[in-house]
Amino acid sequence: METERLLDVWLIEDSAVYRRGLARAIAGAPGLRCAREFDAAEAALAALADAPPPGVILLDVGLPGMDGLRALREIRSRRPESRAIILTVFNDTEKILDALCAGANGYLLKTASSDDVVTAIRQAAEGGMPMTPNVASRVLTIFNRIVAAQPATPDPYRLTSREREVLEKMADGLVTKEIGQRLSVSAHTVTNHIRSIYAKLHVNTNTAAVAKAIRERLI
Repeated sequence: METERLLDVWLIEDSAVYRRGLARAIAGAPGLRCAREFDAAEAALAALADAPPPGVILLDVGLPGMDGLRALREIRSRRPESRAIILTVFNDTEKILDALCAGANGYLLKTASSDDVVTAIRQAAEGGMPMTPNVASRVLTIFNRIVAAQPATPDPYRLTSREREVLEKMADGLVTKEIGQRLSVSAHTVTNHIRSIYAKLHVNTNTAAVAKAIRERLI
């Protein structure tokens, strides 16, 4: 019988109590494995040089030594294929925007339940952008203000009409499979559109693509 393939998750969190509790929740979730735990970003970055890249990395912001946002930029540079979710107590707008600009694939507050974190891991692995609800509301408000303050400009990126449709669905928080179902195309076709979108917009994450599209009024 074929062994189930597990999604490797890494935890970078300096609170041992919180880290162990989260590791147990992940280990108990079907299809997931808490492959590595770190109490500092430096150790995690060193491990990335030798180990296979994890599917999802959960990353605290307030770490000793190198902070989480700086570590996130390093992770994006070294292992762009890994999905990274910020898991933090910081709920201020500046930190949220800094994380999204650094390439975060999600932003959760530590008030989230273990079940919510597990769900977010699955969503991020499928190409979604999980956020704590009040964080998502704040991000949308900020983007709407940016859009309202800027005049419409021609699209310099030459996005096709289908790529715009995919971007709109990405902005709605849909994952690849769901986008395919809405547009009546295969998930493989959606993936190809997303790759083209990334290349045209010069980004490498869903959050960055959506942020740029909204900021420049491409959708």
